[in-house]
Amino acid sequence: MSKCSQCIIKRFNALKSLTHEELEKFSEHKTTLLIKKGEKLMTEGNTINGLYCIRDGKGKLTKLNTNGKEQIIKFIKGGDILGQRSILSDELVGLNAIALEDMHVCFIPKGDILETIKENNKFSLNMMKNISHQLNEANTSISQMAQKPVKDRLADTLLKLEEIFGIDNEGCIDVVLTREEIANTIGTATESAIRLLSNLNKDGVIDLIGKKIKISDKNALKNISEGY
Repeated sequence: MSKCSQCIIKRFNALKSLTHEELEKFSEHKTTLLIKKGEKLMTEGNTINGLYCIRDGKGKLTKLNTNGKEQIIKFIKGGDILGQRSILSDELVGLNAIALEDMHVCFIPKGDILETIKENNKFSLNMMKNISHQLNEANTSISQMAQKPVKDRLADTLLKLEEIFGIDNEGCIDVVLTREEIANTIGTATESAIRLLSNLNKDGVIDLIGKKIKISDKNALKNISEGY
């Protein structure tokens, strides 16, 4: 089991503000988990007794609507931490966290997190910044869902996916999503998402390579996302 002090992932989240001694304590008490593709890391409505730090892999945060349909709220990858809002508010988990591919995750007990928040002001501030950033992202997403046409939302989502996950050696967005998952991200029917992707492909804005998507004309996609 790797030590937190030696893990490069901590550079990308609030753990970067911990002292060597605090990282050593986390290492002694943490549990390392393997979450297989399709498995849940967190379940909406459950309690949570610690913080999850994703070492590698990709996942999605989802919420079920009143009809039982999945809405994808956010995508996650190595370096992201989950559960901080529930720990600090002492509330139930608000979203499902599901692996899109195998993920290695470290679980740090709630007691260690709360104790460190009290003792380390930098860590506490970074946790607050992280939660505030997530709240701002949620507000932006709600606004876009309400105001943007579905084609604009698709273009915006494809740009964000490339920003989050980067590109593979073929130049494709480095995450494989089903058409249903894309539809659940932009809030439309799967058939509509398939048709819109096909239209973007015909227009030369994207290339569809099996289940993979390659952005061929980023400027055109940006213009679509902005309503031009």
